[in-house]
Amino acid sequence: MNHTRPKNLNLFTIRFPISAIISILHRVSGVILFLLIPVVIGCLSFSLTEPGFENLQGWLTNPLAKFIFWILLAPFCYHLVAGIRHLLMDAHIGTSKRGGRLSSILTLIISILLVILAGVWLW
Repeated sequence: MNHTRPKNLNLFTIRFPISAIISILHRVSGVILFLLIPVVIGCLSFSLTEPGFENLQGWLTNPLAKFIFWILLAPFCYHLVAGIRHLLMDAHIGTSKRGGRLSSILTLIISILLVILAGVWLW
C-alpha cells in the first residue's frame, strides 16, 4: 500500500467550481425553507381570524416588516430556480461542463432578478 499520497487538510485552499457552489446553496436554501415552515404556519393560523388578518396587514405596512419578509422570500426564489436547474439536469439538459457552468450562472442571475422583483412587488 502506498501511504505517501498528498493530503490537503486545509479546506480554505480548495476552490469549488460555480456549479458546486450553486448546488450547495440549493441545499442551504432548502434547510432555511424547512426551518421557516413553523413561521409560515403560525402566520397562516394567525391570519385565519378577522382581527388577526387585520393585525397582520398592519404589520406588513411597516418598512422593517416588509424588509424582513423580503429577506425571507429570497431563499424561496433561489430554491425555486435552482430546483428547476436540477430538474433540467435530471433530464440530461446542461450536463456537460460548459452547460453546467452556464446553467449555474443563469441560475444565479435569474434568482437575483426574482429577489429584486419580489422587493419591488412588496414596496
